[in-house]
Amino acid sequence: MEGPQFKQLRRAYGFDEVAIVPGDVTINPEQTDIHLDIGEYRLELPIMAAALDALSNPQVAVEMHRLGGLAVINLEGLQTRYENPDPIFEQLAAVPAAQATTLLQHLYALPIQDKFVGDRVREIKKAGALCAVSMTPANTKRLAPLAVEAGADIIVVQSTVTTARHISKSPKGLVIGDLISEINVPVLVGNTVSYGAALELMETGIAGLLVGVGPGAICTSREVLGIGVPQVTATMDCAAARQEYLRRTGRYVPIITDGGIRTGGDMCKTFVAGADTVMLGTQLVQSREAPGMGYSWGMAGFHMDLPRGTRVKVGTKGTLKQILFGPATVSDGTQNFVGALRACMGTCGAFTIQDMQRAEMIVAPAIRTEGKYLQLTQPLG
Repeated sequence: MEGPQFKQLRRAYGFDEVAIVPGDVTINPEQTDIHLDIGEYRLELPIMAAALDALSNPQVAVEMHRLGGLAVINLEGLQTRYENPDPIFEQLAAVPAAQATTLLQHLYALPIQDKFVGDRVREIKKAGALCAVSMTPANTKRLAPLAVEAGADIIVVQSTVTTARHISKSPKGLVIGDLISEINVPVLVGNTVSYGAALELMETGIAGLLVGVGPGAICTSREVLGIGVPQVTATMDCAAARQEYLRRTGRYVPIITDGGIRTGGDMCKTFVAGADTVMLGTQLVQSREAPGMGYSWGMAGFHMDLPRGTRVKVGTKGTLKQILFGPATVSDGTQNFVGALRACMGTCGAFTIQDMQRAEMIVAPAIRTEGKYLQLTQPLG
C-alpha cells in the first residue's frame, strides 16, 4: 500500500526523451513559410541570437538582420561598460579556466555607461538593421528609455526568472504594463517555465515570452539554485498559456524557447512543443563573427556574490551564414539549422510554424540511441 505523500511529482520531458512523428502528407521543404511576427516587425527566420556578450555585438546584429533573423544586445554587458571591448574579449579567451569567473567579476565591475547604450543602438540603426536590446528588470526603468530614444526597435526584459508579480522593499518596482505604455515599442519578457506565470505576463501586454530556466550550456542556475523545467515541457506549458490567452483576448503572443538547443533536431522539437521562435546562444557563439573568440559565458556568470554561469570553450565551426543555412560540413546537426527546420516541416506536412505546432510528438527515451551502435562505439568522420 502506498503511503501518504507530501506532494505529487509530475513527469517533465527534455529534448532527448521525445520524438516528432512524421505526417501523413509530406511537402517540399522550399514551400514552407517560417517567418515570425513580433509587433509590427516581420522576421524571415524564427531564430534569435541570444543576448550573450560572447555572441551579440553591433556587427553580429547587423549580420543577423541581413540573414533574416534578430540578434539581441545585452545592455548590461561589456558593450556598455567599455568604449572598445575587443581587448576584453582577448583577455577572457586567454585566462585559464580556474581564473575565468574571478576575471569576469572584475571586468564587469566597471559601471554601465549611459553614453555607450546610445552609441551601440545608433551603430546598429545606422547600418539599417533592426535593433533589439536586453536588460534585467532592475535596470529597465533606467536603460529602456535611453535605448528607445537612440532608436531601439525591441526591448527585451530578461532575468533568470521573471514574473508579473514581484515583491520587494522598493517603493515602486518595475510594472511591465506601465513600461509598455511609456516606451511604445514591442517588449519581450522572460524567462519563465510555468503556465500560470506565462499567462500573467501575457496579460501585461508583452509582445513575446522567453521560455527556459537554466538549460543553456553556459548556465549553472540548475546546479546553484536547483530550479528549472526541461525545455519540452516548459515550452508546452507556456504554449498552453498562449492558447488560453488567445482564446480570451484574440491576441497572439509568440513563445520564444531560449536555451538548451544543441542541434537542428532539438530546435524542430521546440516548434512541435509549441514555440514560435527559438533563441540560440552557444551554437551561434561558434561562428566566426562572434566576438567571444571560441568561448562563451553566461549573463549571470559575473555575479559578485552568487555567479550562475561559467566560461566554456565552444570553438569555431563556421560563419553565421553556414551555421544557419549550410552547407553543413559536420553530420551532428549543428550546422544548417534553417535547412533542418524546413526539412522537418516537410516531413510533417507543415506549411507554417503554426502547422508544425500541431504535429504529433511522442515520448521516446531511446530515440537518439536506437540502432546507433556503430555511432556510439566509433568516432564519426
